[in-house]
Amino acid sequence: MALIGIDLGTTNSLGVVYREGRAELIPNRFGSFLTPSVVSVDENGAVITGAVAKERLITHPERTAASFKKFMGTKETWDLGGRKFTAEELSSFVVRSVVEDAERYLGEKVDEAVISVPAYFHDRQRTATKKAGALAGVQVNRIINEPSAAALASYFDTDQEQLFLVFDFGGGTLDVSIVDCFDTMVEIVSVSGDNRLGGDNFHDIMAESFLREHPEAREHITERERAVLRRAAEKCKQELTRKNEAVMRAAVGGADYESIYTNRRLMEESGEILERIRKVLTHALTDGGFGVQDIAAVVMVGGSSKMPMIQSYIQHLFHMAPMVTGNCDETVARGLGVVCGVMQRRDKVKDFVLTDICPFTLGTDTNNEADPAHPYMTPVIERNTVLPCSRVRRFYTARDNQTKVDISILQGEQVYAEDNMKLGVLSLNVPKKKKGEEAVDVRFTYDINGILIAEVTSVSTGRTMSKVISENMSEAEIRQRMKELEKLKIHPKDVTENKYVMERLKALYEESPVELRENLQRCIEYFDQLLNRQNPRPIKRYREYLEGLIEQLESYDPFAVNWESGGYEEDGGEDETGGDGWSGNGGDEEWEEDAPGGEGADTEDNDIYGRNGMRGNKRWTS
Repeated sequence: MALIGIDLGTTNSLGVVYREGRAELIPNRFGSFLTPSVVSVDENGAVITGAVAKERLITHPERTAASFKKFMGTKETWDLGGRKFTAEELSSFVVRSVVEDAERYLGEKVDEAVISVPAYFHDRQRTATKKAGALAGVQVNRIINEPSAAALASYFDTDQEQLFLVFDFGGGTLDVSIVDCFDTMVEIVSVSGDNRLGGDNFHDIMAESFLREHPEAREHITERERAVLRRAAEKCKQELTRKNEAVMRAAVGGADYESIYTNRRLMEESGEILERIRKVLTHALTDGGFGVQDIAAVVMVGGSSKMPMIQSYIQHLFHMAPMVTGNCDETVARGLGVVCGVMQRRDKVKDFVLTDICPFTLGTDTNNEADPAHPYMTPVIERNTVLPCSRVRRFYTARDNQTKVDISILQGEQVYAEDNMKLGVLSLNVPKKKKGEEAVDVRFTYDINGILIAEVTSVSTGRTMSKVISENMSEAEIRQRMKELEKLKIHPKDVTENKYVMERLKALYEESPVELRENLQRCIEYFDQLLNRQNPRPIKRYREYLEGLIEQLESYDPFAVNWESGGYEEDGGEDETGGDGWSGNGGDEEWEEDAPGGEGADTEDNDIYGRNGMRGNKRWTS
């Protein structure tokens, strides 16, 4: 029995296995590592996949489907030969084809797989991907974010500890992630993407440009000829990756036409695509709290990243040549191979740790007093939070004599609740009181396998209702994961190490002279605010800084050393506390004047949030 990785792509898919200390790509029956993600149904009702099906896009377009990955998790269907198929059903045929090629190559049965998905795929899309694997007859052990796999492959090849930006530009999707690699850790910091932007968009632009240049061809073009024209555009684009000029030829209405394309012409006609790329990059940098100068390397992934104009555009934006390791089409697959090695605890990769983040916001609906019919979406777990995680927020009744609270479980980034995906509802009875006097705590606990545990607890009665949201997992698996996640539900204020540091700080405050008390109070207040935010990484970093500071203060000897130079240092040793070791906000994060937890904020409300981590020029925002 074997475990393989499957890069299930929009345009092409690949299989990979880890053996003899490396990720080994699996060739298909035609000797190629790339299997086109295309499915066709012939006149006898037989399903055809891969390279043969791709040729039928021209000869039998009405019986052939491609680029269906972007519709995973939707109700979209394709009518092929009188039969309707969903995106996950079509994807299962591609998975089955890759698995059969792997079994032929390895000489053993493949019963387990790790499959990659874009980082911004939401729960339904990830569940649909697992379903595709199940329909293909393999158990999907884990879903891996494509940029995580790409960064792991690049880190494995270069062994360089740095902050990567992974630019994954495939046939149908753009996936951008910022990934921190250090020691044996590969940690995603932020993600962004566009699941309607890829190499296919260039084919559309080139085909439309071709028809503008030859208006007489537009009048007579048929659907089959349009498919031929798009194939000609694809070949022309591929030729432009090797040279600066190419000829695009197509026959329409019995006449032959041709146009000359250069990389400059393609860039001039692709302004809208480049602007969309810039927007996705900006989103990823902003979410992570980074500037262009913070990125050490840009890793190019995906077939469309081979385009010279794309590489030039990235170099223009980041002021550095992008990193291309091996074949861009194969980077994600090679990373998946390393993941297989990690899961099987193989030799030099057995200690690698691959963390992921929540690519979307999870929250609930709250009252909109200005327009009660359209409640707001209020976050509980912010997007880009490191997984697994558990967060709690307190809410209050919105009406006098309210006897029940209904907590909608929402996923998405929209302002209004109705515009986000609804995953479920929790209801809890509460005592009758005046508006705002009765409170409930809402806790969401979420893990890397997609299990979401939602709980609502009445503060006054202690009564709790909970709901587990997890598709395609057995009851035994859910119980096991719930047991493992229980430890996450301890509030950071109740963690022994945090309580100990806080008590030591308070004891020092009582013992210190007046001139030090103000500075210690600022440290206590900031640490308390971090604990309320419930983000483990900045809590750990600041706690370690405080432990060092406490040691300095407690061991202070006026006759031996001047301790005032101590400060909270990170990423290069620069004193980020403002020079005197007493900034109070313990890092380069600055409080907005009106930010929660800052001046004038109600810190008892426990509704304080900020970006994850403490790296880069971040500013806490409400």
